Amino acid sequence: MTVVTVGTEETRLVVLRGNSASGKSSVAAGIRDRFGRGLAVVGQDNLRRIVLRERDRPGAANIGLIGLIARYALDAGYHVVVEGILYADHYGDMLARLFADHRGPTHLYYLHVPFEQTLARHAAKPIANEVSEPQLRDWYRELDLLSGGTETVIGDDSTLKETIDRIMLDTGLADLPALDR
Repeated sequence: MTVVTVGTEETRLVVLRGNSASGKSSVAAGIRDRFGRGLAVVGQDNLRRIVLRERDRPGAANIGLIGLIARYALDAGYHVVVEGILYADHYGDMLARLFADHRGPTHLYYLHVPFEQTLARHAAKPIANEVSEPQLRDWYRELDLLSGGTETVIGDDSTLKETIDRIMLDTGLADLPALDR
C-alpha cells in the first residue's frame, strides 16, 4: 500500500461530525471567523446538496469530493475544517485515509445533541419546512462515532463560544497567526 502524505507538519485538520442541527456549521464558521484567512471550511451540505445535488448514500460522489478538496487545501498550506453529518458507515473509510495521510495534527469532534433538542433547533432553520420530523428521526443516529475511539464528544451543555474556544485551544489554532492570502 502506497502512503500518500498530505499537508505539512504545521497544517491542522479538524473534523466536526454530528447529527442535523448539532451546531457543526456554526462552530466551523466561528473557528474561521476567529482564525482569519488561511482556514478552509469543507462543508458536506454545500458539496453534497448544492454542488452535486445528490442524496447521502454509501459510495456517493460527494464522499470523494470532500476528501479531494480537503487534501488540496491542506497541500496548499491551509488549515482545514471538514464539517457535516458524515455518517460513520458512509464516510469513515475516506476520513480514516485522510487522517492517516495528513502530516500535521488532526483533531476529530462529534457534537452530540439529543433528538428532542435536534427537533427544537431544526425548527429555527431555513429548511424547517422542507424536512419533516419523521425525516429527521430517520436521519438521526445516536452517537454515530467513528471506529477507533478517536473523536472527542462535545455535549449539548457546551455553548457555541465554549465549543469554539475549546477547539481553537485543542488544535493549537488559537496560537497560530492567520495566513496572508
